[in-house]
Amino acid sequence: MADEPLVLGIETSCDETGVGIVRGTTLLADAIASSVDEHARFGGVVPEVASRAHLEAMVPTIERALAEAGVSAKDLDGIAVTAGPGLAGALLVGVSAAKTYAYALGKPLYGVNHLASHICVDQLEHGPLPEPTMALLVSGGHSSLLLSSDITSDVRPMGATIDDAAGEAFDKIARVLNLGFPGGPVIDRYAREGDPGAISFPRGLTGPRDPAYDFSFSGLKTAVARWIEARRAAGEDVPVRDVAASFQEAVVDVLTRKAVRACRDEGVDHLMIGGGVAANSRLRALAQERCEAAGIRLRVPRPKLCTDNGAMVAALGAEMVARGRAASDWDLSADSSLPVTDTHVPGRSHTHDHTHDHDHVHEVAKDNLYS
Repeated sequence: MADEPLVLGIETSCDETGVGIVRGTTLLADAIASSVDEHARFGGVVPEVASRAHLEAMVPTIERALAEAGVSAKDLDGIAVTAGPGLAGALLVGVSAAKTYAYALGKPLYGVNHLASHICVDQLEHGPLPEPTMALLVSGGHSSLLLSSDITSDVRPMGATIDDAAGEAFDKIARVLNLGFPGGPVIDRYAREGDPGAISFPRGLTGPRDPAYDFSFSGLKTAVARWIEARRAAGEDVPVRDVAASFQEAVVDVLTRKAVRACRDEGVDHLMIGGGVAANSRLRALAQERCEAAGIRLRVPRPKLCTDNGAMVAALGAEMVARGRAASDWDLSADSSLPVTDTHVPGRSHTHDHTHDHDHVHEVAKDNLYS
């Protein structure tokens, strides 16, 4: 185990300041500072508020992770950071911090992809990913079906949302129901006491001529909002629990149906589900039911690893080190629209041996406070 790479990962793509430390596929620390309460009064994430919160939380969260892992910063084999996609300002805070620590410590820097990290985190729970693996990633910003034959270099998009992501739809319907923010957990909670068949809401992009693997939740969101408005206009009570259950069922029905179809079509017998919405209890249950019926093995990390966290970034960083992938250059920057096909951002000179790429940094770091 001591020979496995020890990597610190930093995640700041949205409103969570996450710092994780991983040795190989073993999670040693997962420290998170969330600014969600600061955004709640606005009903959604405010980018400037998120960026400032990351600035304040960064150093304390890194120190907490190192203490939790019981390791010294100088023992790290690399620093990984989310380079994109995400909120530009928030990403820049994380990238700047990672570059600073890597430079001061004389360690290689790995700018990695947020979505690929969500897939790789499952290795911390269930061991190495089968190759290939189908991944359904569902969060506030993404609803994607991805086929990965090598998590460090080959992730192929199969389908994606063409409008609202599933998490956005949860937030918007929770707002219409006056349930607060974020919407995912509260709708899940109310739905458990409701009837998922009480109201027939539409299933977007499920017709015979529709894209097989793409998602659309805008029409569903509008249909639910109009149903609620009609009840209120007629002076009738809105059955919040039934609405929550019926809306949630419409979302998870489409997600799981398309994911299982993609597995069958591609001959893949493993489905991994990640992203914040993967913490939804009904999504997990229906996915398990449909995967079992189709002979597909389902892998879903525990809820804390589904939401944005530093552990997932560290997991992908450790895999980059283990497989000898190229480190990033010092001019690494954030890319708010980084495509998932770019699993990481290597240095420009990635065709040569990288063993000594960072020797000059060690000279700089010799006399700093970490040496």
